[in-house]
Amino acid sequence: MPDSPPASSGVAADMHAGYRTAPEPISTMPPGIPYIVGNEAAERFSFYGMKAILMVFMTDYLIMGAGQPRGMKDADANFYFHIFEASAYAFPIIGAFFADYLWGKYRTIIWLSLVYCFGHLALALDETRLGLFVGLGLVAIGTGGIKPCVSAHVGDQFGPLNKHLLERVYGWFYFSINFGALFSSLLTPMILARKWIFADLIPESHSSAAYAFGLPGVLMFIATIVFWLGRHKYAHIPPGGASFLKEVTGPEGRRTFLRLLPLYFFILFFWTLYDQHGSSWVQQAKELDCHIFGLDLLPAQLQAVNPLLVMIFIPLFNYVVYPTLNRWFRLTPLRKIGIGFLFTAAAFGVSLLIEMKIVDGRAVGVKPTALWQILAYAIITAGEVMVSITGLEYSYMQAPRRMKSLVMAFYLLSVSLGNVLTAYINHAISDEDGNSKITDIQYFALFTTLMLVVAVAFSVWSRYFKEEIYIQGDDI
Repeated sequence: MPDSPPASSGVAADMHAGYRTAPEPISTMPPGIPYIVGNEAAERFSFYGMKAILMVFMTDYLIMGAGQPRGMKDADANFYFHIFEASAYAFPIIGAFFADYLWGKYRTIIWLSLVYCFGHLALALDETRLGLFVGLGLVAIGTGGIKPCVSAHVGDQFGPLNKHLLERVYGWFYFSINFGALFSSLLTPMILARKWIFADLIPESHSSAAYAFGLPGVLMFIATIVFWLGRHKYAHIPPGGASFLKEVTGPEGRRTFLRLLPLYFFILFFWTLYDQHGSSWVQQAKELDCHIFGLDLLPAQLQAVNPLLVMIFIPLFNYVVYPTLNRWFRLTPLRKIGIGFLFTAAAFGVSLLIEMKIVDGRAVGVKPTALWQILAYAIITAGEVMVSITGLEYSYMQAPRRMKSLVMAFYLLSVSLGNVLTAYINHAISDEDGNSKITDIQYFALFTTLMLVVAVAFSVWSRYFKEEIYIQGDDI
């Protein structure tokens, strides 16, 4: 798939190996966007489908080489979950280097997507710790390597005439992420637990984990095919080579990183809390009554509330909430992020309340309803829309033209460092047996307080931030 296409006619300055090297001079949506968005939907189905069952697999399904069950303790599984998240969002630095310096974004995405597919294959074929760590390692390299390239590749399709559509397309790009995540968060836990039709479809002699990890792998391969099919419709911004290194290490590059790194420092604390909806919130859901709306949901399936709400909130915020707030005060990107921090703290405040209800319910043998956690998901999803989507779009626009992937990678590094901090805290509060030294109530209170402190500090810092906007083609 990565081979060069046949040369085509066109203006030499705008073509390389048959590909356009600059955005089309149009005021409408670029023709390659549907392929990128379709690829992202399938890739995110793959990633979130695997992640939705990861905690349950590590604690309940992991086996030894001889086939005997050997699940991890909750604290150990929590630690490894966040180490994997951290790795997946640290590898964007390497992927961005290959994209901006050597291969270009398109080739980097294609090659590392194949690595990604082999990671899912390892998870599906080997249910021991060896298969787990090899599979997660390859998935981390694949998803991490392509992630900054895909989000920067979206922005590269826009030039001066249609740059006004960037905010809208990043919203729909994020919508596609959650479209894929919604269905995978519902399906893969049912496959793993042999629920619904999967009780009959999966033979008793076969491992349900192999099917649960195999389906995301198939979707990742489809995502790679979809992306390849659109190769002639993209603007392929060439790698910078030596000029990329010169720009990164020069005055403009240094100024860019000095401006943006404090922003990413604050955002990493958002991810410290947000990504726990795949770990501590799943563990908390095991203590809740998951019979809601007439359905018996699995604890891991409650995660599907997040992508569903994202798809509802994106148009709601873009067409109702943001215009309404702008009538009262100018809603800048940094103000959106600051408000999102407050929503995130509030969501963990609800988790703290849930934990108190769990403790009280144990005394009388009653489980709190999972509707409380759905409320927490609604609040943290509002925070996600205001922090994550805004940060993605803002990072692209603040990045110099030859450094788009690299700056996006540093934005994604905030996700990695946020998960490293979560893993470190979980390790620090665990004893030698893998049990926590503090109560769950104290755990959620700790993170709620942390986010409130960060929100206050960010509101002070953001007043002094200076913007610099860069769009592909503005210099033509």
